[in-house]
Amino acid sequence: MKLVKVAAAALNQTPLDWDRNAANIVSAIERARADGASILCLPELCITGYGCEDAFHSSATMATAQQVLGEILPETHGLIVALGLPVFCGDGLFNTAALAVDGRLVGLAAKQNLAGRGIHYEPRWFKPWPAGEVANVQVAGSRVPLGDLVFKCGGVGGNIGGSVGIGFEICEDAWVADRPGRELALRGADLILNPSASHFAFDKQEIRRRFVLEGSRAFAVSYVYANLLGNEAGRAIYDGGTLIASAGRMIRQGPRFSFQLFHVQSALIDVDETRALRVQGASKPDVDADHSSASVHVEFEFPPAPPDTQAAPRANWEDSATTKEEEFSRAVPLALFDYLQKSRSGGFVVSMSGGADSAAVSTLVALMVDSAVRELGFAAFAERLAYIPGISDARKTKDIVRRLLTCVYQSTRNSSQTTRDAASAVADALGAEFLQFDVDQIVQSYVDMVSAAVGRELTWQQDDVTLQNIQARARAPGVWMLANLRGALLLATSNRSEAAVGYATMDGDTCGGLSPIAGIDKAFLRDWLRWMETTGPADSMQAQSIIAADLVRGMGIVTSCGVL
Repeated sequence: MKLVKVAAAALNQTPLDWDRNAANIVSAIERARADGASILCLPELCITGYGCEDAFHSSATMATAQQVLGEILPETHGLIVALGLPVFCGDGLFNTAALAVDGRLVGLAAKQNLAGRGIHYEPRWFKPWPAGEVANVQVAGSRVPLGDLVFKCGGVGGNIGGSVGIGFEICEDAWVADRPGRELALRGADLILNPSASHFAFDKQEIRRRFVLEGSRAFAVSYVYANLLGNEAGRAIYDGGTLIASAGRMIRQGPRFSFQLFHVQSALIDVDETRALRVQGASKPDVDADHSSASVHVEFEFPPAPPDTQAAPRANWEDSATTKEEEFSRAVPLALFDYLQKSRSGGFVVSMSGGADSAAVSTLVALMVDSAVRELGFAAFAERLAYIPGISDARKTKDIVRRLLTCVYQSTRNSSQTTRDAASAVADALGAEFLQFDVDQIVQSYVDMVSAAVGRELTWQQDDVTLQNIQARARAPGVWMLANLRGALLLATSNRSEAAVGYATMDGDTCGGLSPIAGIDKAFLRDWLRWMETTGPADSMQAQSIIAADLVRGMGIVTSCGVL
């Protein structure tokens, strides 16, 4: 057996936050070294951040990325590390993975297939690299090859004997039908690294698992998948979920939706095993082909890697019958936490109607606090939000919720005691601060003003929609004022179903700086609230609700009072 220990990292990066991004990268490198790994794959564009958008075209962005790469290189001594950054070559900008070996840059692999669907606009900034092409570029003070490369690392004095071939499929490269991985295996790749920036979507992790497993089986290689983590730029949520597979077997799976700044997962691979499979199968190397120009030979000594017992466990909730509810309960709270601390906002404000949508949004904030404190602990949680006064003094989860979440019930003469009680009960159960505004006089002043202007009295019989909408819109200025006063984020409460059919009030329930449920349909929100009432998210270590009993009772008021 020729054993090599490999690792994949999930990183919580921020576009153009050079110091933070570099610190996370160096921390991941140190963790991989401590775990005894020889090869580490970091996420796509991890140096710059993935969401730089048009800033990718700035010469300062490209120059600073190379400067940071140069500063990180000495930290890679004794390791092989893949780091993502944009690189200019010829007449185009390319999305690349730089390979650092024992402290020096040896070359860069370029992405061949760009993501241009959904929320991804890579063709706006990058060009796809043509398969089989290689160029030379000056990067971080070294002239190195760039392109469709296989790196042959080792073969000098190491216990493994011979070299280990390393190739790249960068994110979208693995999602297309004609994957580069097959050609890489034919050219001698024993290991394929996949640095990704793959955003979260329901059930998407199963697709990732399939292409990692199928790639390792069909190409007869080991496969290492790394991904971003958290709300990187406010537009998308990244769930982490690193994967390591070999010869069609999943060896390691990293956690998803972590509140940590980075997470490293390592595993042993057997190079001899995959080579034997390639000899036997369709991925037999083409011995007559000349791939010398597309191969980079690098001296590296792999340390001894003794066998160990390996398994690929994943959290129990990932295999439950309520995976969608579990993912929702983790993805949005992680995004809220990241957006809060990266924007340095003072908390959240929700206009609480007593209905399902505002109850769901408020509950997600409480889940954010509960989940983050459980994983990080009070001290680390308070350190991440140290800019918010009073956070470090909190000793209970509810104390933090009260500091971060303000729920506001805004009544008119048409408001019912039922909705008022529901809003109050949910806010109390969550531990949120609860305020009440009476906006009836404001609504009436608008009605009187418009009535006078048009020369007739507005009535519910003739002007029902108009009068309903002004009630919703009149609630916006007050909560915006409160959010501004506290330096907080106003959370919108409109869901996808209402937006799709027009059952929403512009500048009413669509009002806010962040919209946690804008992509969620009403039917799912109903089911999720009932699930929260009876079960709630399972802790990864034990199948139990992480929601306190009083919150369950609060949810009961919302789901049973007829305001869904």
